[in-house]
Amino acid sequence: MCTVVILRRPKHRWPLLLGANRDEQLSRPWKAPGRHWPDRPDVVAGLDELGGGSWMGINDFGVAACILNRRGTLGPQDGKLSRGEIVLDALDHSDAMAAAESLEDLDGRAFRDFNLVIADNRDAYWLKLDTSSSDRVSVNEIPEGLSMLTAGDMNDDTSPRIAAFRPQFETVETPKPDQDDWTAWKTLLASGPLANALSVAMCFHTEAGFGTSSSTLAALPSIDGAVADPPQRLKWLFAEGPPDSAPFEPVAQ
Repeated sequence: MCTVVILRRPKHRWPLLLGANRDEQLSRPWKAPGRHWPDRPDVVAGLDELGGGSWMGINDFGVAACILNRRGTLGPQDGKLSRGEIVLDALDHSDAMAAAESLEDLDGRAFRDFNLVIADNRDAYWLKLDTSSSDRVSVNEIPEGLSMLTAGDMNDDTSPRIAAFRPQFETVETPKPDQDDWTAWKTLLASGPLANALSVAMCFHTEAGFGTSSSTLAALPSIDGAVADPPQRLKWLFAEGPPDSAPFEPVAQ
């Protein structure tokens, strides 16, 4: 069950902050974010070596995309395409709105259920495929303020993880990208089980070899900031391992 935390502040010099933990079978091979696709030179993303796609990336236009499994749909399934390809499809676009509109017409029968976040410094969307109710992808605008997404719906307080950690993300000190200060969010992303419950943890591993394999922090600059002199640049940090032990390092752009 991956987790995405997103803070939208449309009038701020950093209008979008994002934190994400990837939970996966720890034996599944992957590579840290990079320019892994020669036919997509504008895309920087983590590479899932098994499926060939990605779980999270940002393109040179400033569009970010993250995909999460929905409950009961972990792993590949015969006859279904890899959901990681959807992230790359989203990053083929120069803005979040165009990406969301394009993927709204995705054939839901070809994939297992997913949640997808697509965002830039102006817009942010949550796309959902829940085949228990429809084969159509639904597109929903992510509201201003802080939101969390795991394996259910956006800000679903029936999720123990969201119920436990969303209030904490809302009340801790907000990251300061200008100062490279992400202290509070780093601490929360590294939080282990509360009351020994894996469902109430941001970072964990199980004896079965499933757990938090990496973590991401990113800040997108405003339009004005991007064209300022000197311009503000995307801030992107990646922990190449569980964030309770692996350091966050800048991603090469």
